[in-house]
Order: sequence, then structure tokens, then C-alpha cells
Amino acid sequence: MKFGTKVIHAGISADPTTGAVMTPIFQTSTYAQASPGDHKGYEYSRTHNPTRDALQKNLAALENGKHGLCFSSGMAAIDCIIKLLKPGDEVISANDLYGGSYRIFTKVFAGYGIKFHFIDMTEIKNIENYINENTRLIWAETPTNPMMHIIDLKGANEIAKKHGILFGVDNTFASPYLQNPLDFGADIVMHSVTKYIGGHSDVVMGALVLNDDALLERLAFIQNSTGGVPGPQDCFLVLRGIKTLHLRMQRHCENGRKVAEFLQNHPKVGEVYWPGFPSHLNHQIARQQMRDFGGMISFCLKDDKLESAFRILERFKYFILAESLGGVESLCGHPATMTHASIPKEEREKVGLKDSLIRLSVGVEDADDLVGDLEQAIG
Repeated sequence: MKFGTKVIHAGISADPTTGAVMTPIFQTSTYAQASPGDHKGYEYSRTHNPTRDALQKNLAALENGKHGLCFSSGMAAIDCIIKLLKPGDEVISANDLYGGSYRIFTKVFAGYGIKFHFIDMTEIKNIENYINENTRLIWAETPTNPMMHIIDLKGANEIAKKHGILFGVDNTFASPYLQNPLDFGADIVMHSVTKYIGGHSDVVMGALVLNDDALLERLAFIQNSTGGVPGPQDCFLVLRGIKTLHLRMQRHCENGRKVAEFLQNHPKVGEVYWPGFPSHLNHQIARQQMRDFGGMISFCLKDDKLESAFRILERFKYFILAESLGGVESLCGHPATMTHASIPKEEREKVGLKDSLIRLSVGVEDADDLVGDLEQAIG
């Protein structure tokens, strides 16, 4: 089954009671039992819900995985992974990553005795320098947020397997349409479903996809015990959004290329970060592990002034200044004061995240209108 068919049919079947083509919203907290323990596979909706089950099966298929678990947010999904660890364990993470991930690592779990190393993973051999007997997890984003760094999934997995370490990948920026980390050996793939998978800026949700049965049992136990699960209405909305994922992603990629090329040639624009450029760091690796290069772009201004960036953000007409990404509408953001404000300035600057950096989530509008909006906003 190819991707465009998976988004419509994988894990989905007509409702056996009514024949409904669309998965019903099972808006219930509990389920009748004929006798204690004698039920139809459902006891309580924190543990299982038919609408959520359908979504989990669909997401697993999209990532070429065996198991899917959905959570109330992407952060709840990451929280579940880190709860596999214990005090004294260590995690190796990329030094360019979503600010919320950095915050939960350093402000929550570090307080429980888990040590985090934030390193440059664009050179994959750097990982070896931080591995020791306490290392339990390698955590990567690719492309990274917001610098669009590309991390070699195959190379990182080889190191993880050599040392018997879990390898987890945040695949939010790429989506399953562009990249499938499990195919390169990753143990766990995480998505902020809020973004491209949901695709319409109306749901907050997270998901994990994996193949290992024993690992699923551990994660599902944590999920059920801590309770960070989504409701059936949100699961229904995501199932609906997924049906056009392949169509939306194709347009995101097409528009992203046009916007990136415009920015690259603008006299007031400095660095443009988009993995589709041959000059982009690790572009060849991106070509090997991605099917296209997506609609996420970051750029800096030549004058490198905070006030210049703010002026542009305030002048946009179609790019909406807002948190998040991956919706049908184009969004713009200022990572230094928004998504990555929780990361200290000196740490941001180490990876090139300047105060003038603007991040774009290029939507599915007409590309000419988006380019025109950039042209008038930058001036």
C-alpha cells in the first residue's frame, strides 16, 4: 500500500454497527461489561478508546511501524519516553532542538537526576565522545528546529545499536510523508501531531510509533499510568486531517522551494536555512533520507537587528505571527522570543540562532501571494 492510499485506508474500516465510513467519535469514558472482566476489549477510555485506536493504527502504518501511541501533546509523548529512564541515566541530544524539549529536559527531568548532553550532531561522530556506561538514549530532531540541521539517521542508529542505546527521533518537521526514521533503524519516532499531521491548527496532540513489542508494553504502561491521552474528538479531527496529508505536504514542499529561492536572492536577507539548497550543511544526507525538503525555512537579516526582524513580522499580511507550524495557513515566528525563549541566549547563539532569525512555516496558499507578502514585508 503506497502512502497516498495509507492515509485514507490504513487502520480504518467501516463501523461494524452502522457501516459508517468515517470512524465514529466514541465520546465515552467507560464501557459496559457483561461480567467482571468480560468485555469487548474496552474498559476505560484512559486505557483504550476505539477512535484513538484507529488513529494509532493509521499513524503506525504511515511511519512503517507496528505500534502507535497517541498523547495529549507532543510534550506528553516526550515525557513518556524520558520516564523510561532512572536517576543517573544520561541522554545525548542535539544542541539545536525545540525549546519545549530543552525545557523539559533541563528544568524537569534534570531535577530527577537524569543528565543531558546537548551536542552538535551534524557531525555524527561527535556522539561517540559522549557515550559512557550510563548513556541510555540518543535523541535527535532532523531537520532541527529552527536551524534546519540535518542529522544522519543511519549513522546515528549504527552508533546507538553498537552500544545498545535507545535511539529516538522527533520527526515533526519532516512528517511521515517526507521521512521515516524507523526505516533507518530508529527505535521510537515522535511527532507533535499538532503540526503537519493534524495540519489545520485546531488540535494539540502527540504520538509515538515503534516496532518493538516489549518497548510498547513499557511505554503503554507509562501512558496509562500517567494519563496524558487525547480525547476522541481530537483523534477524529486528526484522522480527518491525515486524509489530505500527502496533498498538503506536496504543496508545502512546492511553496517552500519558491519562498526559499526568493529569500536566497533578496539583498536584505543573510543566511537562509532550508535543506533543499545544495549548499546547506548535510544536504546530501537530506537527499538520502528525505523524499523532499519541506516547507520549514529560517532566515536571518544582513543587518542582524532585532528591531528589523520585529518590523518584518509586524508587516506580514498572509504570514500569521503565531506559535506552532505545519498548518495549511502560513505562519511566521521569532524563535529567540517565542518557541526557543526558554533556551539561554548564549546557548542559542552557539548554534547560530541569532536575534534577527525568523522562522517560516510555509502554508498551502498561492506561492505568488506568499512571495509578494515577503517582498512587501522585508521591503
